[in-house]
Amino acid sequence: MSHESLIRAVFLALDIALQIAFVVRVLLRPHREPASRIAWVVVIIAVPLLGILAYLLFGETCIGRRRVERLRESIARLPAWADAAVADMMPLQGEMSQRYLHLFQAGKTINGFDPVGGNRARLLPDSNTTIDSIVADIDSAKEHVHLLFYVWLQDNNGCKVVEALKRAAARGVVCRAMADCLGSHSMVNSKHWQAMHEAGVLLAIALPIGNPLLRLLKGRIDLRNHRKIVVIDNHITYCGSQNCADPEFHVKAKFAPWVDAMIRFEGPITRQNQYLFASDWMAETDEDISALLSEPISSTHPGLTAQVIGTGPTVRYSAMPEMFETLIYAARNELVITTPYYVPDESMQAALCSSARRGVDTIIIFPAKNDSWIVGAASHSYYADLLVAGVRIFEYEGGLLHTKSLTIDGEVTLIGSANMDRRSFELNYENNILFYDQALTNDMRQRQESYLASSSPVTIDMVESWSWQRRLRNNAIAMFGPVL
Repeated sequence: MSHESLIRAVFLALDIALQIAFVVRVLLRPHREPASRIAWVVVIIAVPLLGILAYLLFGETCIGRRRVERLRESIARLPAWADAAVADMMPLQGEMSQRYLHLFQAGKTINGFDPVGGNRARLLPDSNTTIDSIVADIDSAKEHVHLLFYVWLQDNNGCKVVEALKRAAARGVVCRAMADCLGSHSMVNSKHWQAMHEAGVLLAIALPIGNPLLRLLKGRIDLRNHRKIVVIDNHITYCGSQNCADPEFHVKAKFAPWVDAMIRFEGPITRQNQYLFASDWMAETDEDISALLSEPISSTHPGLTAQVIGTGPTVRYSAMPEMFETLIYAARNELVITTPYYVPDESMQAALCSSARRGVDTIIIFPAKNDSWIVGAASHSYYADLLVAGVRIFEYEGGLLHTKSLTIDGEVTLIGSANMDRRSFELNYENNILFYDQALTNDMRQRQESYLASSSPVTIDMVESWSWQRRLRNNAIAMFGPVL
């Protein structure tokens, strides 16, 4: 054997050994679906070296050992929810207890939060009104203002919030603002961010990237804080899909307007969003704000029952899809869902098909134009099975429908930041609120009806008329959903 042949044989042996090692690593990783294992094994074997590199970058939900330890330390410093002063909270509605209590019991296993009564809430009419409401609450704040957004832009609405925080800080209100490093990169590197700092606003960057090459050695760059949280004076909180930006969303203007839904809550439920904010804040800063979680909780008014659902890569694996599926199976008459991104796992797809087959009027509304063509193509691959099962699919044509909502039988609603895709299931930190209230759920249903009025139905004939090239592309992309 020549010297060159020997070298080639050695490199080939090393390549095969490396592939085998990474295939074994894929098979030994905990909490991985068989489809995901198969997809990664195929990539590693089919694309030598590049497949291994892709797995190192995107194959494991690794946020970094030091970051995980820091987050756990910050959570350990927070008072347990069970130890909170909850004696003065209003009891849960009696009619809810029997039929829907199991939904809230499932939610409690995620963060340890009990459902709490005595809350008041209203659905804001549109994105601009939401920002104006947040600004008004900041201007009325007496003690503290906490904000966390995935996307915070330097546009009209983004700057409105900046100026409101500066005004609040100037009058002595403690203001803490956090934005995701990737989603809000333009804001955190802007003059507005510096101006807030100079005005006395306390600032933090969620999941900072720093040097991208060095960051890859510590954990994945694409694990992001996708939450949208506003907490004011431990009494007011907001939850929904809206980022701190104009609906025109100039960074992706051709898909605009972004169509969102946000609910303003008052009452004990605020404390649970405060927990999420505090855990994120203390994981990124040296400030301990756990004392805010020990203040008495009280409500003197009867009101709706609600519970915060906070998920992420350091929370129990599969918590978010489990919550979605529990809600889907709870529907008896009607299930209405809006989501911009739909890349489900097999059990969630089966749950939706089962919902329609057992006679539940099951409706899903997607945007007609998706800002991610990859997600859009993957979503389309699931249409045929849903339609055959009896699910009614509509595509919204008035912009990018960004609202993430789920209503059950006109009585229960889930609203928040989580999409029905694998990124929200496994990679992003998300926050949602589950609540029981017929009046507010009716408001949410009316909003969903307004989306339907601007949507076109998708039929099985339409899907079957797609060219084989389009179906091939959709199915091929969906096949690698666990990888993407």
